Amino acid sequence: MHVRELFDLTGKTAIVTGGGRGLGEQIACALAEAGANVVVCSRKVAVCEEVATRLGEETGVRTLALACDIGNPADVERVVDAARREFGTVDILVNNSGATWGAPALDMPLEAWKKVIDVNVTGTFLMSQAVGRHMVAAGRGKIINIASTAGLGGVDPRLMDAVGYNTSKGAIITMTKDLAVKWGPHGVNVNVICPGFFPTKMSKGIIEQGRDRLLEATPLRRFGTDDDLKGAALYLAAPASDYVTGAVLVVDGGTSAQ
Repeated sequence: MHVRELFDLTGKTAIVTGGGRGLGEQIACALAEAGANVVVCSRKVAVCEEVATRLGEETGVRTLALACDIGNPADVERVVDAARREFGTVDILVNNSGATWGAPALDMPLEAWKKVIDVNVTGTFLMSQAVGRHMVAAGRGKIINIASTAGLGGVDPRLMDAVGYNTSKGAIITMTKDLAVKWGPHGVNVNVICPGFFPTKMSKGIIEQGRDRLLEATPLRRFGTDDDLKGAALYLAAPASDYVTGAVLVVDGGTSAQ
């Protein structure tokens, strides 16, 4: 297979949760640019419609924008069914939707903890389960979970004090490895990307407060850009990674290497 074919997604269909902004939008763009039809979904359907329309116009692929609360099983099933009706199959799933809540562990409200875990962990599981059923039956598929370097270990509270978020991202990493083991025999690859600090709406406050400290802790001395996650996502979605599953791909400018 020619190297260009290894990164070609022409004719494939991808669902990207939380694809209306931030890292999800960047990933949706990468997959569309590689030729995949893209379903963009999140709770805020208006932003998904904007992204879907733009990607269709710029790349010529087919797109679909849908509202989805990934913590709601009915919403999840509706999105998967709509994607399969429109495109016939779902070849790639990117679990990017997430929530956070900043608070010291001693003061973390229980309801806030439950919200973060329900969205980040339960939502990722529900989407993986719903799409995974069809992928296992088809004998192929790529699932890419988006965790965070915050899930790799403890985080200095001066940089980020969000125990629920950090815990949820660690759970996603372990879930990824477990699903990779269980679904690998059925031809389904499950991998996880752990981004470092990218200037998104979710991380804006943290970056503003700890900019100098964060940059000093990053060997490449910069934050992630609008392009830095595209290659990693495309690799894990494309044939180039067909022999890769259960992997943790860290994209953080070298921060976690120290």
